[in-house]
Amino acid sequence: MEKSKSNKSKTTQKKCKFRSCCAILPTIVVLFVAYMSYKVYDVMRAPEMPDLDLDEWWGPPSTKVLQDTSIKQFKIEFSDMMLKDLRSRLSDYQRMKKTKNMDNTAWTYGVNVEWFQTFVNYWNTKYNFTERLKYLNQYDHFKTNIQGLGIHYVRVKPKVADNVKVLPLLLLHGWPGSVKEFYEAIPHLITPRVDHDFVFEVVVPELPGFGYSDTAAKPGLSPAVMGVVMRNLMQRLGFKQYYVQGGDFGFLVGSSMATLFPNEVLGFHTNLAMVLAAKPLLVWALGSFWPSLVEDKFTNRMFPLSERLGFYMEETGYMHLQCTKPDTIGLALSSSPAALASYLLEKFVIGTNPNEKFNVDGGLGRYNIDDLIDDFMIYWVTGSISTSMRIYKEWVRNFPVENAMHNTPTAVPTWCLQLKYEIAYLPEFMLRWKYTNLLGVTPMEEGGHFAAFEMPQVFANDIINAVKKFREFQIKK
Repeated sequence: MEKSKSNKSKTTQKKCKFRSCCAILPTIVVLFVAYMSYKVYDVMRAPEMPDLDLDEWWGPPSTKVLQDTSIKQFKIEFSDMMLKDLRSRLSDYQRMKKTKNMDNTAWTYGVNVEWFQTFVNYWNTKYNFTERLKYLNQYDHFKTNIQGLGIHYVRVKPKVADNVKVLPLLLLHGWPGSVKEFYEAIPHLITPRVDHDFVFEVVVPELPGFGYSDTAAKPGLSPAVMGVVMRNLMQRLGFKQYYVQGGDFGFLVGSSMATLFPNEVLGFHTNLAMVLAAKPLLVWALGSFWPSLVEDKFTNRMFPLSERLGFYMEETGYMHLQCTKPDTIGLALSSSPAALASYLLEKFVIGTNPNEKFNVDGGLGRYNIDDLIDDFMIYWVTGSISTSMRIYKEWVRNFPVENAMHNTPTAVPTWCLQLKYEIAYLPEFMLRWKYTNLLGVTPMEEGGHFAAFEMPQVFANDIINAVKKFREFQIKK
């Protein structure tokens, strides 16, 4: 009898506990939903715009006393001593005993040694240093001090009739780029066309730390902050309003300029259309369950998600290194022109068409070999490979500012050239979350990451057509 009462008591206690749990459960669900709602809201809302100092000094403190705001003409030079040293180092590499590629590996393990030996031989014996120096100096070069940094830039003014309007265009390179990557596109941008009533006056700076531009004396000069330097450069040149084009890190700098200075940037064109914010990344991840719902036409540029993530895991090891210890790898690359070229060439292979890594030449036949060496020469002569790679470190360490740039919508009219093998792809609707006046995109079934270098005429034509749309948009406003 006592045992029966005890069992009933235990049953009653269990029912009470169950009822108590049932009473608490809705509260837990409500709290969970509230928490998730807040996280979604946090993802959706734009962070506060950073309060950037437009006059922050990036040079040595001692140079701030006497600020030189003059603009000086500049000329690229190859000294005899430098050329002798370069050829000696290239010859040393050619004499080295090298580890051969394994059978049928091409560029899948990195640089194809056999092909690269031919490249080094060409650089050492057939690259015409005198003629290429003339080529590099064909445009007018200048330097001026902006916020303590000597900024090197090319400025090309077109010769046109009075009835043709001249529009200022700022072209921003990325890594491993330089002013050189725009050389073949410039003639298309400054030459009048029958179907357009405008041409461009082109300004092509080298970003701080790249080539002949000075590097920052202190940490903190991330892409967004470089946007302030580039804006001040345009102000120095007398341009109160202008158009901006950027790819790779030039995209980050240019996009930041459009975000920070919407009354100055008349239009923004990019060949790297992406938004590094939580919302598009979340939709991209969820879209792996139903890819065509996110992107039905160019589905294979985003999905399968496992393949895209696999690609990034395999091909972005250099990025992790440069985001953490750029000076270490920079020191190694600064000791050998062959090492420098091998490191950079591999990036051109993957950026142009990753499928070409299975071929012996890596698809580098799409480029003029002299053009590639011109770019490498700028890095070698200036010893700027270490300082150029610091932009990766600054990009990640200055996350709050960079994150604000990606999450803050901009109304500046925007156009995106989307080449087939670009390293990242986002559909129009995602891009509009950031660029509220995205006037259009140009999808292509060819081309890769280095648009101006690989396809200069296509690149220039798209800028011209985009600016025509920008001007029409401004008139309608």
